[in-house]
Amino acid sequence: MRTSRKGSFSRTCACLDCVTNTCVQQKLSQNASQVYIQSFMRLQHGQEKQTQTKSSAEQRRKTGYSEIIKENKLFEHYYTELKIVPEGEFEEFMQAMREPLPATMRITGYKSHAKEILHTLKEKYFKEVQDLEVDGQKIEAPQPLSWYPDELAWHTNLSRKILRKSPLLEKFHQFLVSETESGNISRQEAVSMIPPLLMKIEPQHKILDMCAAPGSKTAQLIEMLHSDMDIPFPEGFVIANDVDNKRCYLLVHQAKRLNSPCIMVVNHDASSIPRLYFDQDGKKDILFYDRILCDVPCSGDGTMRKNIDVWKKWTTSNSLQLHGLQIRIAVRGVEQLAVGGRMVYSTCSLNPIEDEAVIAALLEKSEGALELADASADLPGLKYMPGITSWKVMTKEGQWFSDWSEVLKSRHTQIRPTMFPPTDPEKLASMKLERCMRILPHHQNTGGFFVAVLVKKAPMPWNRRYPKVLGNPDLFSSVAVLHIDMKCSVCSSPPPPKKMKLFGFKEDPFVFLTEDDPIFPPVQAFYDLSPDFPKLNVLTRTHEGKKRHLYMVSKELRNVLLNNSERMKVINTGVKIWSRNTDGEQFGCAFRLAQEGVYTLCPYIRARILNISVEDVKVLLTQENPFLSKLGDDAHNQAKKLGMGSIVLRYLPDPKDLNAPQCPIDLCGWRGKTSIRAFVPRNERLHYLRMVGVEVFCDKQGKRNDGSTEIPEGSAEGLSQEADLLEQEGEEMEQNGSESNANGPEPIGSTCDGRVSNSHKPGESVHKKCSNL
Repeated sequence: MRTSRKGSFSRTCACLDCVTNTCVQQKLSQNASQVYIQSFMRLQHGQEKQTQTKSSAEQRRKTGYSEIIKENKLFEHYYTELKIVPEGEFEEFMQAMREPLPATMRITGYKSHAKEILHTLKEKYFKEVQDLEVDGQKIEAPQPLSWYPDELAWHTNLSRKILRKSPLLEKFHQFLVSETESGNISRQEAVSMIPPLLMKIEPQHKILDMCAAPGSKTAQLIEMLHSDMDIPFPEGFVIANDVDNKRCYLLVHQAKRLNSPCIMVVNHDASSIPRLYFDQDGKKDILFYDRILCDVPCSGDGTMRKNIDVWKKWTTSNSLQLHGLQIRIAVRGVEQLAVGGRMVYSTCSLNPIEDEAVIAALLEKSEGALELADASADLPGLKYMPGITSWKVMTKEGQWFSDWSEVLKSRHTQIRPTMFPPTDPEKLASMKLERCMRILPHHQNTGGFFVAVLVKKAPMPWNRRYPKVLGNPDLFSSVAVLHIDMKCSVCSSPPPPKKMKLFGFKEDPFVFLTEDDPIFPPVQAFYDLSPDFPKLNVLTRTHEGKKRHLYMVSKELRNVLLNNSERMKVINTGVKIWSRNTDGEQFGCAFRLAQEGVYTLCPYIRARILNISVEDVKVLLTQENPFLSKLGDDAHNQAKKLGMGSIVLRYLPDPKDLNAPQCPIDLCGWRGKTSIRAFVPRNERLHYLRMVGVEVFCDKQGKRNDGSTEIPEGSAEGLSQEADLLEQEGEEMEQNGSESNANGPEPIGSTCDGRVSNSHKPGESVHKKCSNL
């Protein structure tokens, strides 16, 4: 289910590498998406109308959510009548809806550090928080979600409010925030994790996420694509789409944490997302997706536990308004699904008008091309209710209709025939709607959710009847949209063309390096790249001037980009692997390694590698610019043989030392004249320090907390404040390149985006500088 937090957009946009201007307000399209953008987003998150007075806004801030009464008689009457809750459980269901949603987190499964993170959580942080008492509430030990594989998802009775506000939990909260920013943990609602698991992702799959923002499910799809860490470039990819231009940048921020070359973010109305093409065996073919996630906009009454504004704003009209849009998005999805592929349809609504009614309409239109898959055995331990086969439609005034024939003509614009279950018993039985899954909050202390898995057995009937459409690429040079006639069982004409409309900020171009690009030979020679390095997959974001950053995408995404530049609006793609460093030119290479892409690039690098120990990792991450002599003897001897410039700092695990990290670590570094340093973003630095046993914790004033673990001199205590300081100091220097210091021309300070600062002298520790703040 898509969510929106309007106040966060400007902050989010400022974090993106490729955004050089403020995002402009998107002009809304005149189709059904306008209903969602204008009315539903305000409903879902309690955003007041833009025209409200300052005094009323102030009053809202004073009253807050605590004053909202968690009661809605119409809601209770509606769901009592529909009988979606088992008999005798409705009071328990309502009580669960009124309770705060427990905090849940997911450890990113594709990273090699997942086991280390899990070990740290279980052996340290979980033990520290259990049996604590906060505001009279006893904190229970976090428990793994029984249905999530490999204990990679956990939940606790800690609410988000308590987690953020309690001083006793501040260390645990800092850990979660830091690891989330590093991409090692995702704080995600439990039921939101279900759809990607049911898709059964494999590394070769082409995946479309139709309504992707804010991106928690997209991140999950990327992780599954990279499940085999020995494959730096999976054959598959994820195209993540969202209709809202601003929310696309939030999606980019989520996806960039995972540093994948196999993700592309695009900006289109999901109900009319363009058909794409790609080159296959020398000819241009239509791109059909192996897996599609169709997590449509919905009324969100399953989210009442966290979005409590829904309590006072819920009516049945929300579902009636969104039903048509949900069908159009789902139809567009199955059109682009490959035969044999799976599409998962999901909402965080419990309403059958948005759930079973949409699935039934889709199955009826497909004429047997689609079938509901039985996913009951896919997630052992998950408790759910089977889909229902009988329901009624209610207006916001409380009037009920059991069949389309009962609906007054004056109501035909609000109530449509597809909102009712099929009247033919045989047709209804053949749909097997009981294979749908509805998750109720009181069964496993979660939010409410609905999910259905569809398998495509044959082309859709309108595609079978009009094969010439598929063979005419010119017809799809603009977007093709299927307009469903709600009064007939199938469409009587082929989809008419619809011109693609582009809104929002104009993106910089995506320009791939050519075979003879002059900037590449020095880079290849400096890092001794292996012959199989896919240099044609490297791109920049400018046609003219100096190339500031170099990015890499997978071979398949390059194929999609080159063949569809006029058909789709791409917001972001690729992972940054090199950044320009002016001082590097004198050493033979103008580009230094970027930490974001180091794990993608390292399989191809055969030079500039310095093997380090656990103690070396501690030194490099707790001191801003240590002398070479601070390293161990082995690393010191290696460093003396390396020339100045960008290097890879590599730690390889020792199976005999079980106290040391049991996964490889690659860090970007810089070999100076007499010193060496690590170019690692703040939160990743904290992550790696935890892995090697250095506790990092600052109180809200940036001072050492007496209750924290003892840290040796030169530790990363206060590192968080230091990194913020470096970001400010590096603003001007980013424009002019790194400056020289007494130790020679080397960048000696770094932040998350590679900006540099000469705030430290060689050998000075972060601890020393923080003590003067």
